[in-house]
Amino acid sequence: MRNSLVGRFLIATPSMADRRFKRSVILVCDHDETHAMGIVINRAMPRLMLPDLLDQLGIDCAIRVPSIPVLDGGPCQRDRGFVLHTDDWSSDETTSPIMGGLRMTATRDVLQAIAQGIKPSRATLALGYSGWDAGQLEAEIKDNAWLVTEGDIDAVFATANLDDKWEDAISRFGLEPWQISQNAGRA
Repeated sequence: MRNSLVGRFLIATPSMADRRFKRSVILVCDHDETHAMGIVINRAMPRLMLPDLLDQLGIDCAIRVPSIPVLDGGPCQRDRGFVLHTDDWSSDETTSPIMGGLRMTATRDVLQAIAQGIKPSRATLALGYSGWDAGQLEAEIKDNAWLVTEGDIDAVFATANLDDKWEDAISRFGLEPWQISQNAGRA
């Protein structure tokens, strides 16, 4: 698709009507004329850290796994996991390139690799995803629900303060949140 948004961030504008996406930053992972799919990168699952999830899945850890939050990737298939990771790890046909240096794998083998220390240098896990049918995302962008900007690998993996990612993403436009109108319009 010529105008694919894969590897870009969707930044919810103040006019975002769907409360599930208020102040969200989404990394678009798949986009073509039939659908779009992305992962919210600035919202954590309540009280769920990576070691807890590995334990719940019965994956034994040979190393001390970092206690990073599991992301709430979106409202679709919330029981399905998606690992965003650097391109120094791959699982043949199940790993998809997102942008230079960043891939996504949605199979258990990446979690097992992380637990065994045979892992990508950086990774973050999300449960669920955000999805759109044909033309739906394009219509939302046209209606000013989303700002679109280039993705940033460091922003994907930043976990110190997830709440700051929305304001940081807006500042990449050279704007402050208060400068974005809640009302949409066309000149």
